[in-house]
Amino acid sequence: MALHPLDPMAAQEFSATAAILRRDQGVDERWRFAGIELAEPTKEALRNWKPGTPIERTAYAVAWNRDDNQAYEAVVDLTGDRVVSWTHVPGVTPNFTVDEWHEIDVLMRAHPDVIAALAKRGITDLSLLLVDAWTYGYELMPEKWRDRRLGWCDLWLRETPEGNPYAHPVPGLKLIVDMNSGELLEIDEGPNPGMPRVDGEYAPSVRGGELRSDLTPLHITQPEGVSFSLDGNELSWQNWKLRVGFTYREGLVLQQVGYDGRPIAHRMSFAEMIVPYRDPSFEHYRRTAYDIGEWGLGFMTTSLELGCDCLGEIRYLDATLHDSRGEPYEIPNAICIHEEDNAVLWKHVDGTTGAEVRRMRRLVVSFHATVANYEYIVYWRFHQDGNIECEVRATGLMVTTPFAEGSPAPATGTVVDKQTYAPFHQHFIVARLDLDVDGEENTVHEVDAEVVPVSPDNPHGLALVTRSTPVRSEAEAGRDFDWQRQRAWKVVNPNRTNAHGTNPAYKLVPSASIPALMDPDTPQFRRAPVLGHTLWVTKNHERERWPAGDYPTQSREDTGMSRWIADDEPLENTDIVLWYVMGIHHITRVEDWPIMPADTVAFWLKPFGFFDRNPSIDVAPTERASQSHKAAGAEGGSAPPSCH
Repeated sequence: MALHPLDPMAAQEFSATAAILRRDQGVDERWRFAGIELAEPTKEALRNWKPGTPIERTAYAVAWNRDDNQAYEAVVDLTGDRVVSWTHVPGVTPNFTVDEWHEIDVLMRAHPDVIAALAKRGITDLSLLLVDAWTYGYELMPEKWRDRRLGWCDLWLRETPEGNPYAHPVPGLKLIVDMNSGELLEIDEGPNPGMPRVDGEYAPSVRGGELRSDLTPLHITQPEGVSFSLDGNELSWQNWKLRVGFTYREGLVLQQVGYDGRPIAHRMSFAEMIVPYRDPSFEHYRRTAYDIGEWGLGFMTTSLELGCDCLGEIRYLDATLHDSRGEPYEIPNAICIHEEDNAVLWKHVDGTTGAEVRRMRRLVVSFHATVANYEYIVYWRFHQDGNIECEVRATGLMVTTPFAEGSPAPATGTVVDKQTYAPFHQHFIVARLDLDVDGEENTVHEVDAEVVPVSPDNPHGLALVTRSTPVRSEAEAGRDFDWQRQRAWKVVNPNRTNAHGTNPAYKLVPSASIPALMDPDTPQFRRAPVLGHTLWVTKNHERERWPAGDYPTQSREDTGMSRWIADDEPLENTDIVLWYVMGIHHITRVEDWPIMPADTVAFWLKPFGFFDRNPSIDVAPTERASQSHKAAGAEGGSAPPSCH
């Protein structure tokens, strides 16, 4: 039973949702579930709920009929054992599922037409073949198949059974498939420059060779245990308190984030991840992935391992999800929670009194998703001074492509091996930040640094001021980073003041801001104009969750951000949501091959007048370590001095 209204859905609740829809709506074996999640209570309901009182649980589900390809949205009252609503949503394609990905792989490897096409290329051992299904944008789909749940497939070949599956693309061959029936509709053939031998292995068991052996062990220990506590899904550490959630589409979700009893954020997560490949060739023109909207980060989350993904004294949370038939399954160790030392928090050396120094400790909540060839590791870090940092690391295996011997390499990529290039591409990540700074009524201010002109009052031109401009309505929703002005954004509570008479705020400090670099009339941009600005501000509405639309799979136009802001709602002193767009502009490197070192992007939320002074002023000093202390300790000496 749920102990809190925001507790993630349990296994029996997924099973109950599917069972109720089978019983009351005839959702039989021909149906599939694209997603089932908790219909989260409103903020008002959460305010009124008291611990120990009954909890009403409601599920929201998306299902489709594989016979007629029609999609439906369901609201299921789990407490009352009934269907609240069952709504047909015409003309949409729900997200693809991991089950379908595996099914298509098996079906295509056994298909006689695929076997024959590969045999013409001298490929006969299909146990080494990987069939990698992708989704389409509507305008790139063959017109005759646009009424289907349509996928296209890359083909890859391992050199050995344990080899890198993405090292050897089979060029000039794409499979077009009906994901509902498993039918091969067409084999699309393009230029075939052959398959050059490349140095594409990364696992020592396959690659061979000597590994570095000159590092001594590094141990991170907390002999007295961790400093944080978990009460169900509620996490407490230092002055922080938050709830840890998980959904099939977002993966990790952080809720009811507060410091010292004061609210900062109601809900923070990733709402979309868009990866367009910037290469118009046969191999890549269809390749634009919506990793969250088309597949789901939760569904692609993998278990974390101590010593490999996480170091130190770790606490894990498992996640429960469902397959496409609505049956629950568990992801062990889906979320990692631990503390990290992060060098100096603050310090000053006084010539008379000496040094006063504090080391920084931070709390880290993380998860990891494997998105076919790419890996994404997400870290939310909470600091003792009230800062929140969100970092994403991208690693894994690049998509590569052969080019013909004697031909120049395409200008749209980097040569990384023999007759092989890695195409340029971009990773756009959209964070949904429902901030409630000291309450729900907030205003977003765009803050620019400005140089004051030289004048009698500023004879040397040194004066630097900031100009704060409120974002007044959704007509002004899309905002852009400006390096020349060192632009940032503050979420301000205009109804409260601190000890100095200013309004408490949290400041979004941008980084990893990349431009879309797309013509607005291109199909890719029309599907996701959210890419066109660094930050968007909207009025909070429960159903406005997905900035490229609820159903970006096979979409032809945006049904998200551009529709939300069309009514130009006022944004001052109200409940607002920030949508921060950051990313990796991946101009591929030789050093990214055969496996990519982690590329890191991040943004910060920093208190700005939220506190009356440095909130970490009360952090205690740590013990000063020394060789003499170790010797004294061995001889029963006194405790070491602190870092004063």
